[in-house]
Amino acid sequence: MRLRIVYDNEAKEGLESDWGFSCLIEAEKKILFDTGASGDILSHNMQRLGIRREDIEIIVLSHDHWDHIGGLDAVLHPDVAVYVPSSFTRGTKGGIEKKAKAVVEVSGPADIVPGVHTTGELGIGIKEQSLVLETKGGRSVVVLTGCAHPGLENILEAGKVFGELYGAIGGFHGFGKLERLEELKMIAPCHCTVHKEEIMRMYPEKAVRCGAGEIIEI
Repeated sequence: MRLRIVYDNEAKEGLESDWGFSCLIEAEKKILFDTGASGDILSHNMQRLGIRREDIEIIVLSHDHWDHIGGLDAVLHPDVAVYVPSSFTRGTKGGIEKKAKAVVEVSGPADIVPGVHTTGELGIGIKEQSLVLETKGGRSVVVLTGCAHPGLENILEAGKVFGELYGAIGGFHGFGKLERLEELKMIAPCHCTVHKEEIMRMYPEKAVRCGAGEIIEI
């Protein structure tokens, strides 16, 4: 399975960086996880990466914050299904329904396509879903987070339902219990991760630099 970071606080040359996150997952279907803050920046980066809106079959939104859903209109089309936490406002869900094939409300853990699962809606204050991706051969899993508002440690525990943990990718927010990352074999701190540089220094053999344009094979 291949992941391409489309939107992030950092970016490779020729791509635009911005506060937000989006990642394309190339599995049985092409799945876009989150859409960044700006439709213009998302569209620019997609064009430079050769990603067509019409090729995206599923969109998964982690949580209802602008830096994760702001670019949504740029990628909605009549043949796409959009997975959202059930806590999304009725207005947000209604707006998506007008432009997409379907809105799928997520509450508990579920399969999206073979090898790609959702943790279900986690958290008490800010509710958020993360994805769990099976590595080649299905022997272990990688957790993909938006901002990890429910706590990265809680998301990792939820990911264990689907298999042995291999890695974590995405925004880790203020997660500071960095010793808990010791069990992982791959770590890619993105977007809002407060302790990104500390993680990179602490785990130089495991840590992968994140940024728009990066490709991660799992």
